[in-house]
Parts: sequence; C-alpha cells; structure tokens
Amino acid sequence: MSARDVMPMEAMRDPAQDGRDLLACKALLRDGSRTFLAASHLLPRDTRDAACALYAFCRLADDAVDLGGAPEQAVAQLRARLDGIYAGQPQDIPADRALAVVARRHELPRGLLDALIEGFEWDAQRRRYADVDGVMAYSARVAGAVGAMMAVLMGVRDRPTLQAACDLGVAMQLSNIARDVGEDARAGRLYLPLDWLREQGIDPEAWLAQPQFDARIGSVVQRLLRLADELYARGDAGIRALPRGCQVGVLAASRLYAEIGRQVARNRYDSVSVRAVVSGRRKLQVLGNAWVSGLAAQLASVSPAAAQTAFLLDAVPPRQHRYLHLRTSLVPWWRLRTRALRMLDIVEQLETRKFVRRQDLTG
Repeated sequence: MSARDVMPMEAMRDPAQDGRDLLACKALLRDGSRTFLAASHLLPRDTRDAACALYAFCRLADDAVDLGGAPEQAVAQLRARLDGIYAGQPQDIPADRALAVVARRHELPRGLLDALIEGFEWDAQRRRYADVDGVMAYSARVAGAVGAMMAVLMGVRDRPTLQAACDLGVAMQLSNIARDVGEDARAGRLYLPLDWLREQGIDPEAWLAQPQFDARIGSVVQRLLRLADELYARGDAGIRALPRGCQVGVLAASRLYAEIGRQVARNRYDSVSVRAVVSGRRKLQVLGNAWVSGLAAQLASVSPAAAQTAFLLDAVPPRQHRYLHLRTSLVPWWRLRTRALRMLDIVEQLETRKFVRRQDLTG
C-alpha cells in the first residue's frame, strides 16, 4: 500500500457540513438516478450513505470524461481531485468533500478509484481489445473496481470475498457487452475480443462499418456469456460472507442481471438487431428462485483470482471485518420484490443513459 493510499487524520469536521454534502449528493442522484437512490435502501444506512457519496463522485467523473469535450484533460483533473480528497483537502465540491469523509471512515483505497478512472479513460480513447484478456482488463476497471469498493463499504476486506465481488462486477460488465453489441457498434464502439471475431472469419473493421447479425457473431456472444456465467458462479460464492443486511440485495442483483444474458440466449444470441429485455414476470420468477434457494447453500470455495483483477485485490490491505455495527436484519420478504427489481433498474438506467450520451457525441 503506497503512501498516497493512506488517508491522513483530519481535524474534526463539521457534522452539519457533512450532512449538507450528503444531501447534495442525494439531490444529484435524484436528477436522473432516482432508481439508484431508491434501491440503496436495500443496504444498511451507513453503507447506503457511503455508497451515495461514492456514486455521486463517480457520476460526476463519468460525465466529465464523456461530456466535457476534452477527455484526457478531464481525466487529469479527476486525478488531481483525488489527490485533494486523499490529502484531506478536497475541492469545494460536495461530492468531493463527501467522498473524503467516506475514504477516511472506511479506509477506501485510492487504487480502486484510480482503476475506475482509468477505465473511463480507456472508454474515452475508444480502445478495442485484441483478446479476451483485454476485455477482462477493461471490465475489471469499470466494474470489478466498483464491486471491490462496495465490498469495502460493507466492511469486507478479506481477499476471497473481495475477489468474489470483483468477479461479480466483471460478470455484469460482460453481460452488458453481450447485450449491447449492436448499440455499441452503431455508436462506433466494439468491445468483443478481436481474435474471437477473426476466428469466425469476421473482419472487425468491416463489420463495424456495417454491423449485422449472423451465426458467427452469435457464436462470439455465446462464448462471452459462458465466461460471464463462470464469473457469476464465482461471485455468488462470496455473498454469504457479506453482512446479512447486504446479502439479499447483492444476490438479487446477481440473479436478475445474469438473466439478461439468458434473454440474449433466448434471442439466439442476436444482440445486434434485438435488445434483450427481461419481462417483469420473468424478473419475479428469478427473484423467487433466488429468495428460496440462493442463500441456503454453504459458502463455496473461491477459485484463484483472475490475473486481470488481482491488482484490485492487492490495492486493499487485509484486516478484520468491520461490519458488526451494521444493521443485520434481512429485508422483509414482502418488501424484497419491489426493492430487488429496482436493483436491476439501476443498471439498466445507467446503461441507457450512457448509450444516449454516446449517440449525442457521435451523432
């Protein structure tokens, strides 16, 4: 752990200012991120407030890189803002001040935020990935890092559980990629492994110029979803190690989001001309199965960490769990259905919002 990852002790902050900053973060999330704010109530209050502060900063960071017109400059500015946050001297921005409090209280390693911003930078550069290792490396940054940060905010720092959180985040990102092949291509973006395309006789540049679905593309999408399923299984292995108050929400998000990949499969892996949409009825069926059987199994052993996420695990120094102060009650079953469905809506809304912004920038 480097010196810059350590949050120095600060003078006692003004609790009233902290409260105002948190309210400002929540107000920001209400403007276009209401489902996140609603779904955050699945979490214990301390974790929920910390997640709102973190998400508000990430929302502003993503906007700065995607919408600012000068992404490289925006990335440099974000890293300077992180310097201030981790020096205890955040810029005069509510989200920065709130994140500084969260980083200090939860000992949130800066390396995880640096990884996320690097992923934003790769997106801004419109990188393409020669092989699946590259796709995994990208997914580790934009999604695995988020999984690790949420685990830390839940008080979890042991390596096996952090690894499962990273795996779950990466699995979700692979589902995103598999679902959005056509939308990404029409926006000039390609996240499928280039070598997998070439193995199917597809020239990536020619296909990107005129994206169309055929069995060869379907084979690549199917292959990616198989990898995602392996990672979902690895991610689920760590859910029982989370605080009890957090388990159901994470389990629901995992099951519901994996269902997107199954819907792509029902569409015969055509995510070019069709966008996979999981019906409300099917969501409820999946959720019911998760509720009945998902947490009954014993904690499974976790496979060795993927090389692409190992650096995230190394960024978090091990220590004992710190979540004993969290409320540990499970969400009542009669409230689980609505709240868990909102967990999926978070991701769907974020992806739709990002796609619209990409279209605006490329149109």
